[in-house]
Amino acid sequence: MTPRRVRAVAVQPHWHAEDFLSAAAFRRWMRAQLEAARPHLSATQPNLVVLTELNGLPLVLRGGYLAAATGRFEWAAALLLLQHLPSALPILLRERVSPIRALQLARANENAALYLRVCQQLAREYGVYLVCGSTPMPHYRLHGWTLRREGSALYNQTVILGPDGTLIGTADKVHLTPDEEQGGVDLSPGDLAELRVFPTPAGDLGVAISLDAFRADVTGKLAAQGCTVLLQPDANGSPWTGLEGIYPPGTLPRDQPLAWLESSWQVTAAGQIRYAVNPMVVGNLLDMTFDGQSAITGPQEEGLPPVSYVMTPPRRGFLALLPWVERGSPAHLREVGRQLAARSGHPRENAYLSGVLQADLTLPPQTLPPPPPTPHEQALGALLAGQATLPPSAGRWLWWLLGLGAAWWSLRRR
Repeated sequence: MTPRRVRAVAVQPHWHAEDFLSAAAFRRWMRAQLEAARPHLSATQPNLVVLTELNGLPLVLRGGYLAAATGRFEWAAALLLLQHLPSALPILLRERVSPIRALQLARANENAALYLRVCQQLAREYGVYLVCGSTPMPHYRLHGWTLRREGSALYNQTVILGPDGTLIGTADKVHLTPDEEQGGVDLSPGDLAELRVFPTPAGDLGVAISLDAFRADVTGKLAAQGCTVLLQPDANGSPWTGLEGIYPPGTLPRDQPLAWLESSWQVTAAGQIRYAVNPMVVGNLLDMTFDGQSAITGPQEEGLPPVSYVMTPPRRGFLALLPWVERGSPAHLREVGRQLAARSGHPRENAYLSGVLQADLTLPPQTLPPPPPTPHEQALGALLAGQATLPPSAGRWLWWLLGLGAAWWSLRRR
């Protein structure tokens, strides 16, 4: 049988809080990424476009102009909680979750609907297999014509769409970073047993979001299921040329680019999975720093001449690699990383490099059967097909009603 040829495209965008303050701003930001990818799309092969991790998380800022103006995540979260207290407070009290979880769950339906509709429109318009990145999303289940949230869990979830906008599958991040756990954005770990491979004309796709691509239990499970293209959407929340933030106890932290070689590049260099696509978002979001170098990796014989991340020796296995802001000695690059970081006060603050990568992948003929959809995927599929709806958040009009009641009471007392 004839091998397949697929064009893989990784988009490295630069984000700002302003990109998420309204539905229109979010649509513009997402569309700009597909527009940047357009010149790299193939006219003769299936196109696989992969976006970045947590590109839906900042939608919690939508409508929060004052919150965004604080410039600090903790202050913004407090103001947003106050702004959305009518819908968040019942969740906080009834479900006994943290304030940040309650805030996100209170906005989950509206933000999920916006995120999915925008991604569906872009997949259709550009005719691509779209790995939407990832967003905090609960699991839903169909109840008649309505989607209802299941429990209080909130996952870092990737959604994969076909060129016709239909749902191919979803995947939850299994291994969370400290910033994603309680004390941070308070997400829930996914279930390793639920990770599956999705066969498509663009490859047999397996998702390992960020830290999951460093973990043998995730990559091994996907490889055992026949994954040929590993998808690693990423949002690295620290200066790229600093030290790694997650490392085994009793060891010293390494330069982060060196540690990063233990994710996608190592998986494909070892022949565990043939290809990997690792887009990374850059930019200072409020007081949080995001930086990295997007890459597409694969067999050494198909790759570029020896290249590598900054601060690491050249090597084979990179099919495409976005350069960092500049080159130089490790000491110089560390200093530049500090200058770029949030709240540095330096003229170069937030001057990160964005861009788009492409590589043509040679894949075996598709033979895997598609996995049966989960109840959550059935619910999202019905939503995207226009066969079900997500109800708006409860309590969204409560402030207005309370204000009207207070005005009526004041007039009555006169």
